[in-house]
Amino acid sequence: MDRTIAIAPVRKSLVVQAPQKRAFDVFTAKIDRWWPKTHHVGSAPVRLSAIEPFKGGRWYTTHEDGSEAVTGHVLVWEPPARVVFSWEINSQWKPDSTVASEVEVRFLAESERVTRVELEHRNFEVLGREGGEKMRSDVSGGWPTILELFKQVAEEVE
Repeated sequence: MDRTIAIAPVRKSLVVQAPQKRAFDVFTAKIDRWWPKTHHVGSAPVRLSAIEPFKGGRWYTTHEDGSEAVTGHVLVWEPPARVVFSWEINSQWKPDSTVASEVEVRFLAESERVTRVELEHRNFEVLGREGGEKMRSDVSGGWPTILELFKQVAEEVE
């Protein structure tokens, strides 16, 4: 009998002292300013992290040796409220488009100057039970630190 496994999504949220549009723009267009250079799937040190701002666009890094590595692709592009990416990384932290989980980020304006950011990383099942549970555990511990780095840049005075 074929049984479908279910692995709970990872959900994280935080409030940033920034307008909705700024929060969205910092998360997407300015990802290179806050995403840690140590967090990548390429083989050489990172020179640039980028997200192409359209459905189908790449979330990728370029490296000091000239290579590129794809983290995922934009599945939904709805500025300034929502973006969804594929997460094309396997449980050994290697690029692998055959086991793409998803990351959805919503930007909810609580006032003109305050935005709630809600992140959901889901569909770990594509990695299989063991791989999916490992990835879920890894990102559950990692997203809070990553989101705090994003928050610091989003709240900078321009």
